[in-house]
Amino acid sequence: MSQYKIEAGTGQHIGDRQEQQDRAALFTAPKAPGYMMAVLADGMGGRSGGALAAEQVICTAKQIFEGFSPLIDNVETMLHNIALETHTVIKLSGFSNDKDPHTTMVILVLSPDGTATWGHVGDSRLYRFDGPNFAEHTIDHSYVEKLVSEGKLSRSEAKSHNLSNILLNALGSSTDTPQVSISRHTGLKAGDAFLLCSDGLWHYFTEDELGAAIAMNKPRDAAEMLITKTRKRSEGHAADNCTFAIVKLVALPKEAQNYTVKKMRRAV
Repeated sequence: MSQYKIEAGTGQHIGDRQEQQDRAALFTAPKAPGYMMAVLADGMGGRSGGALAAEQVICTAKQIFEGFSPLIDNVETMLHNIALETHTVIKLSGFSNDKDPHTTMVILVLSPDGTATWGHVGDSRLYRFDGPNFAEHTIDHSYVEKLVSEGKLSRSEAKSHNLSNILLNALGSSTDTPQVSISRHTGLKAGDAFLLCSDGLWHYFTEDELGAAIAMNKPRDAAEMLITKTRKRSEGHAADNCTFAIVKLVALPKEAQNYTVKKMRRAV
């Protein structure tokens, strides 16, 4: 049985844009006790198209997760289904109006067996931390990331490249089936943490800075700190929407751990 509790929260700032086109949410599943989901989407498209596309990610994820049952369903399949259904709905909505809606997607699912599974489309990222230490982050589906993988661009050059906002994969794009990159981490423990964020956040921080901010603060305090620093660092750059979700695994008090052990012994 897990010896940790989950602390989670979201943060958001409109930046210097006229509209907030990002969305983030946290969900539990009525048919899957102990499971939780964090979702983030960064919408793109003029005249509210991006906001509608991002909102569709949240609505589809919530609806599908509410019907999820670990007895018959698979988390990876669910993530693919969320992306495909959202992609289809966004494309259909684009036919009926003059908008060109697109959106990124990144979703994290924590299971009670200590497994984290996540999937993403586009350049919204998931970061995983072991305490304050950076462990990994998702690889963007972007043009500059393609150049990096081909050895034509360094990682530092990619971060400030003038085409860094060009995506090769997004929900609502012309492709029939979006590419969903899936990853998994097992053996979750107290001290582990996850950050889901749009490029309006990650552009302004190093991995070490993000890890320290999350490890040293509760999600709400970390959110306030990150937004404040983002606004300061983006000053004069027409900052994008900044949105993120923080999920931390926190050790249970010893009293709660002892109760859990005694309860398990009585059950045996």
